Amino acid sequence: MHCNIIRPVARSPALCQFLNGRRVSNSFAYQGSGTPMLQFFVTTLVQIITSTFFRRIDVVGIENVPSTGPVIFAGNHPNALMDGWLLTAKCGRWPLHFLANAKLWQYRGLGPLLDASGAVPVYRREEHDGEVDNQKAFDRVYEVIQSRNCMGIFPEGVSHAESRLVKLKTGTARIALEAAARGAEDLTIIPCGLNYIHRHRFRSQVLIEFGEPIKIDEQWIRAYNHDSQEAVKNLTDHVGDALSSVTLNAPDWGTLRFIQSVRRLYKPSTAVLTPGQYVELSRRFVDGYLAAMDDPDMQRMRRDVENYQARLEMLGLKDYQLRQPVTLSLAFRRIFLRSLMMLVLLPFAIPGALLHLPVGWLVSLVGERFSYEMDDIATLKVFATMLLLPLLYVIVAIAVGVNFGFWWGLLVLIALPFSFFASVRLMEAEAGLFTSMQSLLRLTRLGGDLDDLRAMRTDLVTTVRQVVERSADPDVPRMFTERDFGAPES
Repeated sequence: MHCNIIRPVARSPALCQFLNGRRVSNSFAYQGSGTPMLQFFVTTLVQIITSTFFRRIDVVGIENVPSTGPVIFAGNHPNALMDGWLLTAKCGRWPLHFLANAKLWQYRGLGPLLDASGAVPVYRREEHDGEVDNQKAFDRVYEVIQSRNCMGIFPEGVSHAESRLVKLKTGTARIALEAAARGAEDLTIIPCGLNYIHRHRFRSQVLIEFGEPIKIDEQWIRAYNHDSQEAVKNLTDHVGDALSSVTLNAPDWGTLRFIQSVRRLYKPSTAVLTPGQYVELSRRFVDGYLAAMDDPDMQRMRRDVENYQARLEMLGLKDYQLRQPVTLSLAFRRIFLRSLMMLVLLPFAIPGALLHLPVGWLVSLVGERFSYEMDDIATLKVFATMLLLPLLYVIVAIAVGVNFGFWWGLLVLIALPFSFFASVRLMEAEAGLFTSMQSLLRLTRLGGDLDDLRAMRTDLVTTVRQVVERSADPDVPRMFTERDFGAPES
């Protein structure tokens, strides 16, 4: 059995150093999953962390997750520990156990949390010169599954920053088939797509899509008993296809940015799509582009779209700002409403602003400077915040308590977290106000450029829709009607 099952942790040496780790030895032994109370505490903490870090978390396909019975959640792995936390918070089943690198149990303070969350340690062969024994770990995995509980596994093998899935390891399929062969009934694999808008940016968005269940039935068990290697390979391929259907995959980031630009141009602004439909539309464009990427018309359209996007970036504009002219009255109204929101939030945010702003700067610095991999940044930011904010709150509360009395110190300790959330909302309102003021400035400074870009956009919308009409599969249901395309942009 290979131990290179994907782990919901970052592989960056900086993260290990940041957590004050020590060298691990093969003598480590798994001590259990913690008490239900500790598991509940960790799950609640994870839900708070993810809801705070992300402004919006959309979940699609939660009805595909069985309410009972053993489940293996098989997800893509683009964002280190954040991937495991999001699945824990949003999969609808508790507790959710994960495979994790055994050396993490040697980092101060992290081992008890891993135990409490039900993580199962495995040794990676490449980190121990191939001399490892993970039989106890996999026995524990089978025990979890046979107890009709849930495992989370990331089949790609490592967290990564690629624009598409990397080649899957066989461990997920091997675990599922072996557990079923040992008698685990009703075992189901649920493919999980984690689609981030800006994965390491605070208050960004993420879409979690749970795909169609893969049931490990008698047919799979017979195939495994007959030829285990072939069955494992076939199931791995099946899981890979399922993961591809719930994730957005492009050959490179340049192509993915082009696809996103084309999707915005194609979609009528009056049409309202669910998060899942947004991802599905992008998938269709990826498939269509890859099938016709050598066509001269497709190449010409890509050059035109990328030229349009470059001009937008040069002027600091977004595509949505060109869909219709922004009038002075509308710009002033937005500025007034956002200024009013800032005034309402200001009294609640000011008390903690002197504490939160330096911490925010330091956390951003830690995430950007101390990460060797793009997929580690969000994890480092979260760990830095978890360490710094509670420590700072306690220090301030003690200082206030010593100088003004115990009850004042307790009040400050309670009030500071509320001030933190007020500060977050204030920063979002400030960003919205800045955007509105930029729009107002462009109305007065970029009149001619805006007219040229709007004309370019109108031509591109026509071109994109014509290319789609020529190349669309007639058997695939359309997302938009003629009425949608005929409606004026708004």
